[in-house]
Amino acid sequence: MKSINKSPSNLSDFQYNLAGGFSSTMPMVSMKELLQRARSGGYAVTYCESWNLESFQAIVAAAEEESAPFIAGFNGGFLGHSGRAKPEDLRHYACLSEALGNCRVPAAFLLNESDDFAQIAQAIELGFNSVMVENEHLELDSYRELVRRVVTLAHSRGVSVEAQMGHLPNPLAHGQGDATNPEAARAFVEETGIDALGVAVGNVHILTEGKAPVDEDTLGKIHQAVPVPLVLHGGSGIPLEFAPQLIRLGVAKINFGTSLKQAYLEAVRAKLAAYHVPMSPHPFLGMGGPEDIMVAGREAVKTKAREIIQALGGSGKSWVP
Repeated sequence: MKSINKSPSNLSDFQYNLAGGFSSTMPMVSMKELLQRARSGGYAVTYCESWNLESFQAIVAAAEEESAPFIAGFNGGFLGHSGRAKPEDLRHYACLSEALGNCRVPAAFLLNESDDFAQIAQAIELGFNSVMVENEHLELDSYRELVRRVVTLAHSRGVSVEAQMGHLPNPLAHGQGDATNPEAARAFVEETGIDALGVAVGNVHILTEGKAPVDEDTLGKIHQAVPVPLVLHGGSGIPLEFAPQLIRLGVAKINFGTSLKQAYLEAVRAKLAAYHVPMSPHPFLGMGGPEDIMVAGREAVKTKAREIIQALGGSGKSWVP
């Protein structure tokens, strides 16, 4: 082990690395600041959604290796989904905010796509520094009121708020979608005081095959009407070669989930094919070696996340807060 000649005065500002001693780390940064810097810098911030520890580790590692600011987080709707035997305990996920406060690049921590005010309030209390309020199941008036409540609470705690106008199509749920109206979006932003706006401009939720080109004309009109950074959900279906054009039209954040899970499942499937009874299960699960399906899944997600970060222009855009 490398000897330590001088200890830092505040260990919370450093991360110990067994190979190299102490290295400087950074506190979390607000999503609002991340997106404002992305707009001025001509790139988009990546939100690669996690669903377990390995996927979270992979996304942090990808951002650090690319020296890119990023947003990590979990899907509030998934964690509280009615299909679960019982809702997940949000505290088990919120504790990962400490890890983000010890990574080497600027990061924000997002509770994504929740329409449950109690869950959102708990997330804010537990350390998520950004929240996204989901509109899929709410009428506009109810949604506007919910967003106002969230903004009042969140902004009093320094937490950023994203909301959405319009509805993305979801081919697996046979949903047709509803494109964002530029003037309605402008009014909504003014009425609620949100920090970022998700828009529906041809992007599609849970597109497992093929691509869905974005309507750049509508996106441009929204960009002219709305002062806050724009967000595209359904990033797995967006042709990433068009990212520079989308960024010029006000997009500062793109969300990815489906393609990451597909990469994870394929990697796990390939490794797991070699296991059969009476072999020991330990090398395949939890020992961290070349046969471990957890390692395989993590590395597959990291590779995909690095590809996304590079496509959105975020590589090398880290700064010291």
